[in-house]
Amino acid sequence: MEELFENDILGRIGTQKYLCNITWRNGQFLMDEPENVGGRDLGMDPFSTLLASLAGCTLSTLRMYIDRKEWIIPEINISLNLYQETIDGQLTTTIRRNIIFSGEVSAEQKDRLLIIADKCPISKLLKGKTIINTTI
Repeated sequence: MEELFENDILGRIGTQKYLCNITWRNGQFLMDEPENVGGRDLGMDPFSTLLASLAGCTLSTLRMYIDRKEWIIPEINISLNLYQETIDGQLTTTIRRNIIFSGEVSAEQKDRLLIIADKCPISKLLKGKTIINTTI
């Protein structure tokens, strides 16, 4: 099976509690934990990064579809949050995703765009079965 990326995403942590340096094909960014859990809040935490991935993918997928349909929707905004609870002994995560369009959008367009939002690759990844193979 062919991997999605030519080069791996790399992560590094030193002795500074929770501060991680993440390297991707075109640069680097910091990940950290909020101060209330012992980090210094110098970068997005892992949960925020996950939601940012879903936000970016959803927005890009919607923009591609809207442009292809030549609909006049100049701006799309999105807000996300999540919560976790244990149901029947199993951890369940629920992501709330709210999409707001500028301009006039018909009910039929909204219905179709809701379907398209769920077709973004990160939505499919999060809703599908994911296997993590870890080695040391």
